[in-house]
Amino acid sequence: MSKSTDQPEMNRREFLGKTIVAATAATVAPGVLLSVAKAGPEQKGVTSDVRWGLLIDTNKCADGCTSCVDACHTENGIDLQEKPEGHSDAMWEQQRVQWIRKVKLQDKLTGEQTNLPLMCQHCEHPPCVDVCPTGASFKRADGIVMVDRHICIGCRYCMMACPYKARSFIHEEVANQLVRAPRGKGCVESCTLCVHRIDDGGTTTACQDACSSEGHNAIVFGDLKDPNSDISKALKEQSSRQIRADLELNTGVRYTNV
Repeated sequence: MSKSTDQPEMNRREFLGKTIVAATAATVAPGVLLSVAKAGPEQKGVTSDVRWGLLIDTNKCADGCTSCVDACHTENGIDLQEKPEGHSDAMWEQQRVQWIRKVKLQDKLTGEQTNLPLMCQHCEHPPCVDVCPTGASFKRADGIVMVDRHICIGCRYCMMACPYKARSFIHEEVANQLVRAPRGKGCVESCTLCVHRIDDGGTTTACQDACSSEGHNAIVFGDLKDPNSDISKALKEQSSRQIRADLELNTGVRYTNV
């Protein structure tokens, strides 16, 4: 019996075209259509062409001002944490999460005091990443050092390795939190340079905005690799230094007038 030749022959290009279209949408159940997202420019991943950082002018950092700390707490939901029942004030002060804190330095010779905000320094060679046994501590291609809470086991090796004491451990259950900054008991966390803003196309951090609103303008955020960015121009105009430069970590946070 001869085969029917009634059906039109489908060439290779037509077959591939129809297969690709079919792959972008499939019915997984009656009335339910599964669509596969097509990657576009807006889905472009993090690139090493950028390195985010901060420049902090300690001469402009006002004594007694906590606007940067307060803004960080509000931006990341840290202000939602409450002292657990039965905790003393002293214990709570030791255990409460803090991503940025104000530090006062004093020159032993002259007695001169300097105020500065201290947070994760986003090192090029972060010690926290080196000691993490699970890879939860990691550095993005754009220089931001973060913690993957899904694989953090709470060993706190990273906290011991950090020379800036910039990381906090969550001791208690977190009842209230923000979607943009998920948090959970048993995990370590620290400043992310407001990574949720960056990934959404933002150009400022909460601490910078708050400092500017107070009129101090002590904090500049931007791309250290872009010669035309405000932070790069400021670094060229004035000398700056790293905290613990002797460790050769090449920090993404720099300070002037220290």
